Amino acid sequence: MTIKLENPIFEKLGMKYPIVEGGMTWAGTGALAAAVSEAGGLGFIGTGYWHGEDVRREVRRAKELTDKPFGVNVMLMSRHIREVFDVILEEGVKVVATGAGDPSPFLDELHAAGIVVMPVVPSTSLAKMMERKGVDAVIAEGMESGGHIGQMTTMALVPQVVDAVNIPVIAAGGIADGRGAAAALALGASGIQMGTRFLTSAESEVHENFKKKILKARDIDTIITGNICGSRARVLKNKMAKEYVKKEVEELQKPAPDYETVEKLESGTLRAAVQQGDKDGGAFMAGQISGMINDEKPVAQILDEIWSQATDILGIENTTK
Repeated sequence: MTIKLENPIFEKLGMKYPIVEGGMTWAGTGALAAAVSEAGGLGFIGTGYWHGEDVRREVRRAKELTDKPFGVNVMLMSRHIREVFDVILEEGVKVVATGAGDPSPFLDELHAAGIVVMPVVPSTSLAKMMERKGVDAVIAEGMESGGHIGQMTTMALVPQVVDAVNIPVIAAGGIADGRGAAAALALGASGIQMGTRFLTSAESEVHENFKKKILKARDIDTIITGNICGSRARVLKNKMAKEYVKKEVEELQKPAPDYETVEKLESGTLRAAVQQGDKDGGAFMAGQISGMINDEKPVAQILDEIWSQATDILGIENTTK
């Protein structure tokens, strides 16, 4: 078996492990991003719809905790996108991951500053388009992941993206241990991204209720909201999520569906889950692998255990030891 461990981006960034932290809005704080990068992975600050100064605050928090490179995840449909990129350039951020849009209008200035750009893609067609426009790598994310998702599973998506492009492919969605990492590498990815697994790390700053909800989750305890409205997101089941799905179905039966009213049910719910631990009204965005997570441990231990298990399964040398 030929495993593509060569990833010039990861080598350039001096990473110990080919493991990336998903940029989770509100949950992906400067502290968590710094912990992942400091331990040898690549941490990301999740910005969502933040203002530029909110991004600057978390970037500077991360800088206080590590001198290793870390990234910022940018939601391209944000109305504050210009000020966010201005802060990224001013603060000397090394890596940008993007979602919900096309980063090409910003590529020239980001590349001129030496910034690596890695968009999240849910399909081969988008991966090929991103390669043509000049991005450095793509994150192929399957629908098993938490938060906003596409239609394809990781197992089906990753090898097709690997075959379709000539830039590094990072696999995401449904990975929580060395078995998942080994599978992703066997599919041709040159690295993996994890989000949910880091939510229960010791350095994660999400509310204790969020951590407990993941730790108690079973394999069938996630649900997809927005299947009808069009903004699909995977969350852990609770009162809000079930009500959202119920309202979607009810609106579908009407002659003139009002999906905008349904979508408002989720407004502010992610922050309510992450920062307030609102058990009934929060949107606890987490992947299907929540059912595999049953402990809270330091980021460094998570990375070491996953990579040790993956290299053992694949029968390749673990050079991190």
